[in-house]
Amino acid sequence: MSATTITTAPTTIDEPVRFYDLDEHAHPEGHSTMLGFWIYLMSDCLIFAILFACYAVLGGNYAAGPAPKDLFDLKLIALNTAMLLFSSITYGFAVLQMQQGRVKGTQLWLAITGLFGLGFLGIELYEFHHLIELGATPQRSAFLSAFFTLVGTHGLHVTFGIVWLVTLMVQLGKHGLVAANRRRVMCLSMFWHFLDVIWIGVFTIVYLMGVLR
Repeated sequence: MSATTITTAPTTIDEPVRFYDLDEHAHPEGHSTMLGFWIYLMSDCLIFAILFACYAVLGGNYAAGPAPKDLFDLKLIALNTAMLLFSSITYGFAVLQMQQGRVKGTQLWLAITGLFGLGFLGIELYEFHHLIELGATPQRSAFLSAFFTLVGTHGLHVTFGIVWLVTLMVQLGKHGLVAANRRRVMCLSMFWHFLDVIWIGVFTIVYLMGVLR
């Protein structure tokens, strides 16, 4: 597109001549997508910050019910944490395969990442089921309400991440490593690693400090 310049004549003797460049500047392809995704992640940070703040306020209100040390199995939670951390490593391998232009390799490591994610969700659902069987439901105390809300919200994000991952694998199979799919892989990478960081906070504040309290 050719540049268009408008010159405005001065209205007084001392006023300088003004030039307005109306040319539309070029933007890198996908720039708005990445910027929008960063804005989304920042909004998600605010959501989890609020949930952590609520847990910090309500986490000690047991209403004469069970406390964290009575409910949490740190060995099981450590296994669950390892599942999610390993999934971050395998996603890193998927990104490396993408940078080398290998569609099948990218899909393979994405599939392994999804399996780790499913393992994480399976253990989390087992934990929730076990707590409910013990009578430790969200209605039992403020602590349990804050716990189920925080951990459940994170688990819901992991679920959406797995759905996105499967959809991305299908798109890679149909269209290959086109520019749009590469951006999607990188956006999902940021989202997945973000969930890992949030879970480290959950493990430390909710489980580890809860048992040691």
